[in-house]
Amino acid sequence: MDSYVERPPSPGLAGVVRTVWIQRTGAAPYVQRHLPTGGVEIHFPIGGRPQLVGPLTGPVVEVLPAHTTIVGVRFHPGTAPPLPTVLDDLVNQRLGLGDLWRSSADRLVEAMALAGTPERALAFLQAHLLQEFRTRVHVDPLMGEAVTALMPWQPVNIDALAAHLALSPSQLRRRCLQAVGMSPKVLQRTLRFQGFLALAQAGAAATGRRGADGMAGLAIDVGYADQAHLSRECLRLTGLTPRQLLGVNADRCACDHDHSGSYLPFLASRSRQPLRV
Repeated sequence: MDSYVERPPSPGLAGVVRTVWIQRTGAAPYVQRHLPTGGVEIHFPIGGRPQLVGPLTGPVVEVLPAHTTIVGVRFHPGTAPPLPTVLDDLVNQRLGLGDLWRSSADRLVEAMALAGTPERALAFLQAHLLQEFRTRVHVDPLMGEAVTALMPWQPVNIDALAAHLALSPSQLRRRCLQAVGMSPKVLQRTLRFQGFLALAQAGAAATGRRGADGMAGLAIDVGYADQAHLSRECLRLTGLTPRQLLGVNADRCACDHDHSGSYLPFLASRSRQPLRV
C-alpha cells in the first residue's frame, strides 16, 4: 500500500528545514508529481542512491518503483545543505549526492541502509545534516528576512522590500538568485501557491473576504485576484487545474497523504507580525 507521511524536522533543524517525510510505494509503481516549493529537497531511497532536487519552477513527474521506501528532507527557501555552487545553477536539476558530497555521501548511504527502519534512517540523516549546518553551512540572515517578507499572508512590494533591506532591487535579485535559485518575484508567486495548498491540505475554511468561499475564498485569502488567477498559476506551477490537483472537492486535499508536517508550520506564519515595508 502506498503511503506518504510528513513530519516536523528535529528541533535543531527547524530553522532550515520545512518538513521531513517517509514515502513507501506498494506493489505497483507510483507516479509522483513534484511541485515547486521555493526550496531544495533531498530524496533518499533506502538502499539506493540519494539525490538533491534543486529549486523547481514547474512540475516534475517521476515514476517511483514498486516496493520502494524513500526518506526526504525539504528545506526552507534560502537554506540548503553544503553545495559546491550557488542555487541559481541548480534550478530544475536533479544531482546525485555522491557527485556533491563525494566520500561522505558513500558513508551516509551505507549507514542509512543499515539503519533497520525508515524512521531510524531519517533520524540518522537529520543528525548528519545538523552536524553539517553547525560546521560548514552559512545561512544568509538577510535572505531569511526577505523570504519571511515574501510569504503569502500579506502583499509586499519587491522594490519596497529591497529598500527595507538596504539593497537596490538589482542587488536583492542577485542575492536571491544565489541563495534561493529564483528571483524575489518568482519566489513570491511560488510561496503564494504554497499558501493556497497549505490551506487546502489543512481543510481550512475561507474567511469570506469579498464574499467568496470555497476554493475562490481560499484563493483570495492568499492574495490571488480571483479563482481564475489561481487556476492560471496552478496550471503553470503544477501542470494541472486546482480540481485535477486536489480532487473532486478542490478546497480539500484528496490524495490521502499526510501533509501536516509541511502545512502546519507554513500556516503558523500567518499569525506572526508582518514585516512593514
